[in-house]
Amino acid sequence: MKKYTIQKTPFIVPTNDGKLIEEHHGIIATNNSEISIAHMIAPPNWSEPFQKPEFDEYTYIIKGKKQFIIEGETIILEAGQSIKIEKNTQVQYANPFGMACEYIAICMPAFSIEKVNRAPEKA
Repeated sequence: MKKYTIQKTPFIVPTNDGKLIEEHHGIIATNNSEISIAHMIAPPNWSEPFQKPEFDEYTYIIKGKKQFIIEGETIILEAGQSIKIEKNTQVQYANPFGMACEYIAICMPAFSIEKVNRAPEKA
């Protein structure tokens, strides 16, 4: 019995905001609800609504910069930096900069749209 899993074909999450999300491990890609690992590329001037996820989220920046508004405090991370945001924390993720941001996101337990608790988008 194998004690490892190699992921060669991540699940490409459909988006309508230009963001690339490749889920390597997680609920959809590998039926794992304990952890999700995704490679992402956020285009310039991208943002998500505020949210209050029911999971811890770790982010490691590979290229570019990413903005986090965490309970009112604005934090900008650059390549080589990482952050852990604890579950049930209000956060907004954004890339208001002129270049794409490439990063890895790890969520524990795994990301699910039902547990992200996004605020309604403004019309």
